[in-house]
Amino acid sequence: MTRRAVVTGSASGIGRTIAALLAEQGADVIGIDLKNADICADLATAGGRVAAVDAVRERVGNSLDVVVACAGISGNSPLVPSVNFFGVTELLTRLRPLLAAGTDPRAALISSVSSVHPVDGALIEACLSGDESATLERANAMVVEGNPSQLYSSSKAALARWVRRTAIAAGWAEAGIALNAVAPGVVLTPMTGEMVHDPVWKPIVDQAVPMPLNGYSPPEAIAALLGWLVGVSNTHVTGQVIFIDGGAEATLRGDVVW
Repeated sequence: MTRRAVVTGSASGIGRTIAALLAEQGADVIGIDLKNADICADLATAGGRVAAVDAVRERVGNSLDVVVACAGISGNSPLVPSVNFFGVTELLTRLRPLLAAGTDPRAALISSVSSVHPVDGALIEACLSGDESATLERANAMVVEGNPSQLYSSSKAALARWVRRTAIAAGWAEAGIALNAVAPGVVLTPMTGEMVHDPVWKPIVDQAVPMPLNGYSPPEAIAALLGWLVGVSNTHVTGQVIFIDGGAEATLRGDVVW
């Protein structure tokens, strides 16, 4: 039976790579992105998320087997948590009933090794409360306060915590849906390309994300792990945040596990 898969952020980077991998494996893949996708939608907005889910439902009916949420942005915009957190969690929540009706349903999303960097607790709690207005208010305050660099790390840390609590919540594991996250280090995508080739930024990147095992990751390495997590072979892994970062998290945190 052909598996039906939705991939957000499908126009570039990790999203494009996992979409291609799933298609090679025989899946019917529906890509979502701002442009150059099967479904064009702005996941930074509530309306865009609803439109994306409606368009998915029109294509697949009432059941879906796979969702891989890769859409995300970096930088200092207050919209970072709207895309990185709400654009992922609200979409997955709205697609959950379709997954529950699917065959061997699986979902995965992208966190980041930056989730172990300094974060803003107030922003994380606002995200996890589900209050996007309060989150945007806090994000704007962080920009005004001159601390926008923690927008990205905080949004990814909030995602990691959301996965942990949601995977075992009603309607997920008990419905057979495996929900996991991967946390990459530096991946060679359009998002990072300029920084890793900039003689000023490269040393900063390498200090923040030290990767002793094989250096920067190609997107294919991340896609391979995502492919297994959303595949039928994964029968019991759920609620996990798996660091695929060349040893960066272990370098930064040492032997601290909990």
